[in-house]
Formats: sequence, C-alpha cells, structure tokens
Amino acid sequence: MRYRRRRTPSWARWCVTLGALLAVVAGGSVVALQVTVGAATSSVSQQALLGSSRSQAKRASIKGAKNILLVGIDARKDALPKAGTRSDSIILLHIPADHQSGYLISLPRDSFVEIPAYDNGAQRFAGGENKINSAFFFGSRGLTGPEALSGGFELLSLTIKDLTGITPDAGAIIDFQGFRNVVNVLGKVCMKVEQNVTSVHRGVDNETGEFAVPYVLNKDGSVRSKVRGVTANFYEKGDRCFNPTEALDFVRQRDLLENRDFDYGRQRNQQLFFKAIIKQAIDDGLASPTKLPGLVKAFGQTMTVDSGGISLEDWVFAMKGINPDDLVTLKTNEGKFNSRQVPGVGSVEVLSDDSLALLRAARNDTVAEFAAANPEYVSKT
Repeated sequence: MRYRRRRTPSWARWCVTLGALLAVVAGGSVVALQVTVGAATSSVSQQALLGSSRSQAKRASIKGAKNILLVGIDARKDALPKAGTRSDSIILLHIPADHQSGYLISLPRDSFVEIPAYDNGAQRFAGGENKINSAFFFGSRGLTGPEALSGGFELLSLTIKDLTGITPDAGAIIDFQGFRNVVNVLGKVCMKVEQNVTSVHRGVDNETGEFAVPYVLNKDGSVRSKVRGVTANFYEKGDRCFNPTEALDFVRQRDLLENRDFDYGRQRNQQLFFKAIIKQAIDDGLASPTKLPGLVKAFGQTMTVDSGGISLEDWVFAMKGINPDDLVTLKTNEGKFNSRQVPGVGSVEVLSDDSLALLRAARNDTVAEFAAANPEYVSKT
C-alpha cells in the first residue's frame, strides 16, 4: 500500500459543458437526452484521481455548490514519460448551489506555492515551495499510465487544498493532444485571434519547405535562441480558421505573444479557442447525425475523469441548465504579472491577496459577489 499523508475530511469542465450542450440540443426530449448523454459519458475514461480524501469526506451528493479541478496536460495521457509530467493548465470550475452558472478560475502554472510531502510508491517527494505545475510532476514521476495520472493529480489536488481550503468534488485531466481528434471531426475551428502569436514549436525550413522546429528551448520550455533558416508559424490577429495541427500548436504558445503576457495570454487564447470549439460543435457537429458519434467519442477520449462518487449522468442532468454563455472566466492577479526570482526555481508568479480572496470565494460559494465587486478579474469573452 502506498503511504500518503493524512488529511482532514472535508467532470469536468469539458464533460460538464458538453453534457449541458447535449441537454440543450436534445430539445427537452428525455429519451433523446438520455441516449445522447449515455453515449457521451460511456466514451470517457474514469479512474480514481482524487485519492483517499473522497473516502473521508461526507457522502457524495450532487446537491449544493461544487468545485471541480480541471488539469490540462501537453502530452497524450496514455504515453506519459516516466520522468514525470508537469500540468500545463490548471482551472478550478466553481458551480454555485443553484447550478445555473459556472465560474472558471485559471491558476498560472508558475504560481509559487507550498507543495506537501508525498509518496507515490515509486519516488518520494519531501515537500517544499515550488511552481504549482511541479506538483503534478512530483506526483507522477517514476510512474506510467493511469498510475502516473492518479499520482500527479492527487498531489496537485492536495496542493490546492492547502492553498485554498478546497477539496475538489470531482476532477478531470484534459489531454490537449487529444483535441486534435475533435478538430479532425469538425474539420476546422474558426475564431477571432486577439493578438499576434508566433509559434516556438512549429515552422518551415526555408530551403526544403519541410517542417522544422524554429526555436531552441530551455528545459522549462522557455525560449533560448532562434534556429537560423527556419520561419516560425505565425497566427495573425483577426478572424482565423485552424486546422487540427495549427489548433494544437496555437493553444500551446506562451512565450512569443504580441502582448508579452505569457501564461495569462495563453489562458485567454485557450478559453477563446475551447469556447469556439463548443460553439462550432453545436453549429456543425451536434446537429449532424453523421458527425455526432465521432464528435462525442473524440470529446470523451480527451478526458480522464474522477466523478467524485457521483455518476457522470447525474452530473450532466444536474448541470443541464448551464450553457456556454453562462461560463464566466476569471483571472488571478487581474491578469497582470506579480513575479519574482526564486533561487533554484526561477521566475515565479506570486498570487495577490485579492487572488487568494477569489479562491476563498470559491470555497464559500461567493464567487458571484467577488466578481461583481472586482470586475477587473473577469475576462471579457
């Protein structure tokens, strides 16, 4: 048995969102809704991600306010490196008690936090201050497959519990690589790009016209130098349609953004991109009998979910009143940098007192009040 520290008692964004959309598109037909939701939820991988905290908590119920931890990884979930994987995106989805809206709170991956001690059975982590995305790394290293997902997610959820007092009611891991299949089914995804974006991952060799990597990167993913003779992919500001390869590349970028807003800019681009996917899924996919089966399967295969002891069908039906326009996105630190250098760690983001108050509001189900009092924290989408 793996030892984990004791802790006090106490799907996910796209699955819940997709479920809500399915409910809306089903047009109130209970039979059609049940069939469609059943198809969607059966395609989703489910496993224990939250660890033993769920067994110590009170009996799971769909009633009341909910907090769902959503973690994006820039790797295929079935091919994680044994050396460990860092989380690429961390979002807390807060659902108020009336289940009529949702608040998406993005946490910068460089947020400087205290990560608790943890033993995943393969490698032990002594604990300490580090970037929050390192929690998934320390929890997953030495493991492969589903065990790596569970270890990384559990340590990240423990870190967030220590930071916010929130024990997530459910959780999901989103495989960004898998979204290529979603775009494949749709054919393309069109959206308005808000700022010029230069890719550090994809480009074209000027002599051969073949694919080439345009920049040399440091171990932490930051840019070290430009590769001579390679032209980087460039995503110009304005209306644009992305093919599957471009889509995946676009949502990964953080270093060479026009506004130089790094993680905040990437968060914004991801939010806009995934909302565009949802809208196009309604317009071009969910209304199409030929596209619907492949689309539902592709959405489901991007996720690994811990439903917190509540069936996915119950989650979907409970949240059916939420549609994409009801999802409010909030940014910590007002979307501004509050960074400092930490020896041995590098440049980190320090969460402001107001940002911590926002996270406490998610714990206390007062996010609506916080957003009304602090409109600068609300992303205009």
